[in-house]
Amino acid sequence: MSNRPAYIHHVNFPTTDPERTKEWYAKVFGMKYIKPKSNTKVVLMTRGNFDLHFTPVEEMDRMAPYHFAMEVEDWDGFLAHLDEVGVRHTRPIMRPENNSMFCYIHDPDHTMIELVYHHRRKFPPPMEYDPAEKSVPGAPAAGSADEAREALAGTTGVTR
Repeated sequence: MSNRPAYIHHVNFPTTDPERTKEWYAKVFGMKYIKPKSNTKVVLMTRGNFDLHFTPVEEMDRMAPYHFAMEVEDWDGFLAHLDEVGVRHTRPIMRPENNSMFCYIHDPDHTMIELVYHHRRKFPPPMEYDPAEKSVPGAPAAGSADEAREALAGTTGVTR
């Protein structure tokens, strides 16, 4: 018997537009919609190894500074994907304490999402080179959640 959780199964966020949420998470993260077998109105999205749930609301309460983070397998590839689908992100920053990369995006309901990449982790397999060793020219810095919100709101220069 263990008193430790195995993993987080899902997190639930509000959404003002369930259809838009389904389309955005499918386009940006390749998630699949799961049609609930009950009469629930919750939007169930999965990647197979984790789920996100979205509860429809009439009006969005501001969530900041709360956010969730997604680990990506290919840093440059995922940033290129964001550019292809038109999702703005803050300038990628390298965390010197673990040489990870991170930046922030927002979903259509302005939920903040931190994108993270750990080059030296064994899972997922690391890329052939460390993106922390190069910078993205012209992208704004976001060293905090407040700076990320400002950058994504367009009050500072943001890369696309």
